[in-house]
Amino acid sequence: MENEKTPNVLFLSTYPPRACGIATFTQDLVNAIGNESGLKPGIVAVNDGAYSYPPEVKFTLEQQDPNSYLETAQRINSSGADLLMIEHEFGIYGGRAGEYLLKLTKHLKIPYLITLHTVLPNPKKMQHDILARLAQGCKKIITMSSSSVNILREVYGADAEKIVFIPHGVPEMEVEDRKQLQEEIGVGGRFVVSTFGLLSPGKGLEYGIGAVARVAIKHPEILYLILGQTHPVVKEKYGEQYREKLEKAVEELGIQNNVRFVNRYLTKEEIILYLTVSDAYMTPYLGKDQAVSGTLAYAAGYGRVIISTPYPYAREMLADGRGLLAKFRSTVSLEKCILQVLRYPKQKAEMERRTLEVGRTMMWSKVAEDYLAVFRDIARGEKGAGND
Repeated sequence: MENEKTPNVLFLSTYPPRACGIATFTQDLVNAIGNESGLKPGIVAVNDGAYSYPPEVKFTLEQQDPNSYLETAQRINSSGADLLMIEHEFGIYGGRAGEYLLKLTKHLKIPYLITLHTVLPNPKKMQHDILARLAQGCKKIITMSSSSVNILREVYGADAEKIVFIPHGVPEMEVEDRKQLQEEIGVGGRFVVSTFGLLSPGKGLEYGIGAVARVAIKHPEILYLILGQTHPVVKEKYGEQYREKLEKAVEELGIQNNVRFVNRYLTKEEIILYLTVSDAYMTPYLGKDQAVSGTLAYAAGYGRVIISTPYPYAREMLADGRGLLAKFRSTVSLEKCILQVLRYPKQKAEMERRTLEVGRTMMWSKVAEDYLAVFRDIARGEKGAGND
């Protein structure tokens, strides 16, 4: 159906320049949809400050203002949009567990669908009730992990026919040879492990640092790159306590030559560069219910060996020999995984090959096609319903 009309879609989400993983995800997705369809969706930006938004942001929703949700619903209804795509994470909407969002969906006169960035298997009652109501009211529910499908059905009572699995997208960029790039950026001869993303205590980086300290005793060539600034919400509440705690641990362990912090919000080009020079990518996260990780998705997209704690998305992505799972909160377990990658280059190369096979299916162009197919399917259904 190449000539089929693409419906006019608005996205409700955080959006750059706000420093937020969902903001970056949404920008990448709308750009890819624009490239594939010639029609770039508009944005309703969930706002928590004074930002200079790009032209695709049509208007904003004030995150903590309950009145803004009704006003925004009315603006969406009169915008000429055919569909609203809601990017959902409990923490980016106002009220308890983001309950203000229901004020908006209750007053929508156009159909909406929802992409879930968190699917909790054991939610609190408020979280359960909000997500169950959103699932009941929407046309489609998009999840980025197949393991979440049963949770949505069994825990939240979601209609199985509404649920669509579409993987997290990955940017498509040409990359240079790893060894050559390592020389260019001054890490030649090192075994490079990296972690990137917004820093917060839930990332468990202290365990990664502890593991690197143990590895460095016999392998001083190891280098751990901790890439990214502190999460804005964490910084506002606690300042740089977590980063300072990590830096202090590095000093106390005497591994200043083995750990390097890059304290800034990275561009996509920088992320891909650092992934390219990495021999392994590590997510020692503490959250046992994490349904998706954009950073792990990026690492898979570029065929890195991934070492991770066994949260659901990691278990799914690293199955069939695509990486190594370590125990939660265990420097010893992470150390063993790092040593396995470091000491067995043939096994490392095979894991990279298997990961890249899956990673190639996650490029944004393919993901955008999947979203467009969902949008057109809903539009067809709405048109048919109107002609009954």
